[in-house]
Amino acid sequence: MQLNTRIVLVGTTHPGNIGSAARAMKTMGLHDLVLVSPRHPPDDEARARASGADDVLAGARIVDSLDEAIADCELVVGASARTRRLGAEPVGPREAVNQVMALPDGARAALLFGRERTGLTNEELDRCHRLLHIPANPDYSSLNIAAAVQVMCYELRMAAIDGALPETGGRNQPYATAGELEQLYDHFEQVLLEIGFLDPNNPRQLMRRIRRFFARATPDRNEVNIFRGILSAVEGRGSAPRRRRDRE
Repeated sequence: MQLNTRIVLVGTTHPGNIGSAARAMKTMGLHDLVLVSPRHPPDDEARARASGADDVLAGARIVDSLDEAIADCELVVGASARTRRLGAEPVGPREAVNQVMALPDGARAALLFGRERTGLTNEELDRCHRLLHIPANPDYSSLNIAAAVQVMCYELRMAAIDGALPETGGRNQPYATAGELEQLYDHFEQVLLEIGFLDPNNPRQLMRRIRRFFARATPDRNEVNIFRGILSAVEGRGSAPRRRRDRE
């Protein structure tokens, strides 16, 4: 059962919301809470709102960056109330949970929830493999962050109880973690700059499109290593790729 799913709260403003999220997690059997640069760390109000979920609150890790929070996760799902021009349309809670449940044993997923007023930034959503949208009332879609956490924790628990384990496609290699994918993206950017394919003065959406491509593909570690090997080979050829591109 994928009840080891990590809940990540990014840039929370009110400590009470952290406590309420901890309570939402514990009621559904989740315990892994990470806080990314909260404005205020958990305090007495947070402990009061936790209503007995003190162990979840006490075990919460506070980190300085989103990359640190998700580096060891094979699937990262970011909650967003808005659609994006670039990238796949967000999925609903049950589809997102099905993808979490489809992970192989031992793999870890993270569900990201952004700031109370502004949510996750585009750069933070770029770190996600999937985008999540909770279909609230369109006439009043303001969903408290702890309520959103509760919805997803409930869906996770129901899927675990029901044994909802979709087919994984027979993949027997571990998925690449978010940290490994970030290394791949950095390598891509470095090589594309070196061969002149990426113009630093006019990058457009190239790196974002590359991120979205790999997010949809959810490559395993071997596949990531293959791509990094290809990039290393391109680096070793110096300017040869540039000459080939100029002829096209």
